[in-house]
Parts: sequence; structure tokens; C-alpha cells
Amino acid sequence: MSKQHITPVAWRCGRFHFDWSKRTSPLVMGILNVTPDSFSDGGDYATRDAALRHAEQLIGDGAEMLDIGGESSRPGSEPLSLQEELDRVMPVLEALKDAPVAISVDTYKAKVMKAAIDLGIDCINDIWALRQPHAIEAVANSSCGVILMHMQKDPQTMQFDPHYDNVMDEVNGFLMERCVALEEEGIRRDRIAIDPGFGFGKTLAHNMTMLAHFHQFCQHDFPVVAGISRKSSLGQITGRDMKHRVTASVSAALMAIERGAKIVRVHDVAETMDAVKIWSAAQEYL
Repeated sequence: MSKQHITPVAWRCGRFHFDWSKRTSPLVMGILNVTPDSFSDGGDYATRDAALRHAEQLIGDGAEMLDIGGESSRPGSEPLSLQEELDRVMPVLEALKDAPVAISVDTYKAKVMKAAIDLGIDCINDIWALRQPHAIEAVANSSCGVILMHMQKDPQTMQFDPHYDNVMDEVNGFLMERCVALEEEGIRRDRIAIDPGFGFGKTLAHNMTMLAHFHQFCQHDFPVVAGISRKSSLGQITGRDMKHRVTASVSAALMAIERGAKIVRVHDVAETMDAVKIWSAAQEYL
């Protein structure tokens, strides 16, 4: 049984205002990688037209948010140039800026953030938690939501012998420090969400510890994101390859939801939505 967690009041996210006091279900964020080399679906949606067809599918399947990423952050991935990232994501963001769902861009580059915000996108999802130069100032004077993620080291080195004395305390402490840093720069508390970063500088044991004790990330009034979809740790446990981790991914997402996650970032939206609907229906009878 999950431990007690705190329900955040609301999350302001660009055009959208997600009021948790009026919702019984978490947000399902569909992943849309416009990259040739992402760990899960690299190359499948690398063209604008393919990306837009997949975006339409994800929305039809029930996603309330789409997360558009132009640079792979898989372990060992090489950094992408600013212009390459802009060339990949901006045509897709331009086409989706008025979509009926919240649009997020997965980036750590301040200039990509600024260009996306100028288009009117709703959220910045940053694996570096706005620690890169000028990232905070890029978002400070906007109305977009921000997702701050924990990552040990960087994508090139994060899986080289990751170590924690206490993974829950260290990840939680880092995320709270980043929230304070943003608030000190004038970013409203109700714009901030946090993500413990499954797979980003964590072993299988670290990932499973975080999932088992996910409620500890939900002791603050920030919505918490769970992004464990198709991760290698699920493959280590099940023995299944990338394309056959749907059941494992949905199971992990539900565990996080039961422990307080308000946003689940997933590849398999339709399957996750079915599970979320059953979970939400059951909550009415508690």
C-alpha cells in the first residue's frame, strides 16, 4: 500500500491550468522524439510529417500533453548543436502550437527554450533542471510551466558507476534546491513540476528504490512527473527488448500514480490511458 502524499493545488502551464482539486486522474504526457537516435523510437518520427501524424495519434489516444524532443539523452549520446536542434523541433512546434493539448519541449538549451516560448509553447522540460547558462532567464518572464529533472553527471557519463549514499534523500534534496533557486529568480511556485529522473545516472537498484518509495517525492506541493516508460531497467527485469516493454511500462506508471505521481511521461498512450481510467474509476469507491 502506498504511503501518504501531498496533492499539489494546481500547475500553471502556458495556456493550461491543471487544477488537482478538480481532477481524479493524472496527466498523461505523450513522448514525441523527433530524433534519429533516441533510445526507444529513434528515427520513427524524425520528419515533420511523420512527427505530426504521431502527434495526432497520441492526442487521439488521450494524451493531455505532448513532449517534443530533438536531442537524444540516452546514455552515451553525443551533444547536438544548437542549430541542429532548432531545425528538428521548431517546424513541429510551429505546427502544434495551437494544439488542444499542452505542448512541452524537452531541451536544456536556453536559445531553444526562448524560441519555443516565443512561439507560445506551454512547458519547458529540462533534464538539467535549468542549470545551463541563461536557462532560468529564458523562462523567467514567461507563463510556461517548467519540469525540473534530476540527473547525476551528464548523458555521456551518467551510467558510469552511478553512486548515492541515499538515493531518495539526494534526489529529493537536489530537486528542492532547484525549486528554491527558481523561486528566488521570480518563477512562481505553481509553474514548477519535478521529475526524479529514472535512468539518468541510476542503477537498477536506484530506479526500483525510487519507484517503491515514490511517495517521498510527493511530500511537497509540486506535481511530480514519472518518466519510466520503456527504460532499460524494465528490460533488465523482464528480459524484454525496447518494443516489448508496454506492459512493464504501464505497470510502473500505475505504481508511480498510486504513490502520488501527477504526470506520467509515456510512449504508449492508449495502453496507459486504459490503465489510468480503471485506476481513476476505482478511486471513486474509496
